[in-house]
Amino acid sequence: MRFATYHHDGRQRVGVLDDDLLHPVDARALIDVLDDLPAAGADALDHPPGPHVSAVRLLAPLQPPTVRDFATFEEHVEGMRAGAGVPGQWYAAPTFYFGNPYAVIGPHDDVPVPPGSAVLDFELEVAAVIGREGRDLTPEQARDHIAGYTIFNDWSARDLQTAEMAVGLGPCKGKDAATTLGPWLVTPDELEPYREDGLLRLALTAQVNGEVVGSDLLSNMSWTFEEMVAYASRGTFVRPGDVLASGTCGNGGCLAELWGRGAEQHPLRPGDTVTLTVEGIGRISTTVVAGTEVRPLPTARRRPAGHDHCRTERSHR
Repeated sequence: MRFATYHHDGRQRVGVLDDDLLHPVDARALIDVLDDLPAAGADALDHPPGPHVSAVRLLAPLQPPTVRDFATFEEHVEGMRAGAGVPGQWYAAPTFYFGNPYAVIGPHDDVPVPPGSAVLDFELEVAAVIGREGRDLTPEQARDHIAGYTIFNDWSARDLQTAEMAVGLGPCKGKDAATTLGPWLVTPDELEPYREDGLLRLALTAQVNGEVVGSDLLSNMSWTFEEMVAYASRGTFVRPGDVLASGTCGNGGCLAELWGRGAEQHPLRPGDTVTLTVEGIGRISTTVVAGTEVRPLPTARRRPAGHDHCRTERSHR
C-alpha cells in the first residue's frame, strides 16, 4: 500500500492510494496508524474514494519526531573524500547524524537557498520509517518495526557544512534548511519483490533540469535497513515516526561526490529543478528558489589577555 498526506479543500488528510485515487484514512496524521498500516489501509479502501492525486497538494507523508541520516554507500563516502580513501572506522558500524525534524517538507515544495550559502546540493536517499517502539533490537527483530519506505532528499549547503565541521562538530546549519520526504510512504510488502540478500534492489536516478547526473542501486548499501534500525536502537529507543535515511547513494547521488571526482557541475541555483526517482517508490521534484539574507552575528568574544581560572578576591569572602 501507498499512503499519502495531502491538502485538499482547505483540509489536511491522510489517504491510501489506489488507481490514482486517494481513499481517506480515519486518522489525523499518518503517525497515528503506523503500527498497523495494512488494517488502516484496508478499512479506507472499503469506503468510497476521495480526490484524484492530481487534484491535491502532496505534503510530506509524516512529520517525524526524529531524523537519523546514515552513510551506508561506500562509493559515496569515497567520492566525497576526493581520493583520501574511506576511513577505516566507517566499516565498523553504520554511522549517522541527527537531522532537523522541523525542516521536513513535501515532495514538490520549493527549497530556498539557505542564508549565507552559495554551494547548495541535493542528496538522493531512501528512508525507512519506524512503526513500532523498540530498544536493543536485533536486525531480525528490527524488520517488524519498519512501517514503510519513502524518498529522502537531504539538502546540503556544502560551504556552510565544510566551515562548521572544521570545529569538530556538525553538520549543523549546513544540513538545517530542508529535508524533502515523499511522495508517499510505501509499505514493505510492496517492495518485497525487489529484495535480494536482505537488500532492496531499487534503481535510483537523480536529474538536474532534466539531465541525469547520477544513478545507482539501493542494494549497493553496505548495511541493510534492518541493521541500521538495530544500531539506532542500541541502548535507546526507536519510536513510531522516526525516520532513518540510507545516506546518499553513489555514482552521482549528489553534486559534491561529482566534484570530488573532478566534475564541473555547478552548484544548485534559483530556478534549478531537482528530480529524484526511486523504483518501486516514486518520484519527487523540487525547484530551488532564492532564500533570505543572512542576519549577521558577531564573531566570538576572545578571552582577554592574562585570563585565568582563579577566583577573584571577592569570591573568597
